[in-house]
Amino acid sequence: MKRGLCPGTFDPLTSGHLDIIERAAGILDDLVVGVALSPDKGGGPLFSAAERVSFVEEATKHLTNVTVRPFDTLLVDFAHEIEATVIIKGLRAVTDFEREFQMAQLNYRLDRKIETMFIMAIPDYMYLSSSAVKEIARHGGSVKGLVPDVVHDALRQRLARSH
Repeated sequence: MKRGLCPGTFDPLTSGHLDIIERAAGILDDLVVGVALSPDKGGGPLFSAAERVSFVEEATKHLTNVTVRPFDTLLVDFAHEIEATVIIKGLRAVTDFEREFQMAQLNYRLDRKIETMFIMAIPDYMYLSSSAVKEIARHGGSVKGLVPDVVHDALRQRLARSH
């Protein structure tokens, strides 16, 4: 059985993330979505790890071979813990490739038995990032369709502004 690991901060989960997860779930027997705690990333996440895990679980409940787990270790160590043999990463643009290529090489150095597989974003989501979603939502813009409904509602509540 091929088990993959799709890691990310998912702060928040976007429709682009969900597309990569769905496509990876179609390729692998079993997929674990690893939600990185990332307390220091960008001043800290907007949503707690428990909230982010919950969002991913809700958005992927239609995928019977997907489970969601938080982690706060080296990615390769987490892959060992869950017995994953492949790491799935989504790529949007050349700038993503440079960073992800470097990370893939470092992970290979740590464990040559764990492969990294890149899945290209579809054109609809090539521009989409969690940072952009938060920025739009902070300024009262609509993120409908850019994020799953459960995330849309949570963002609206968390970032509601009086106009």
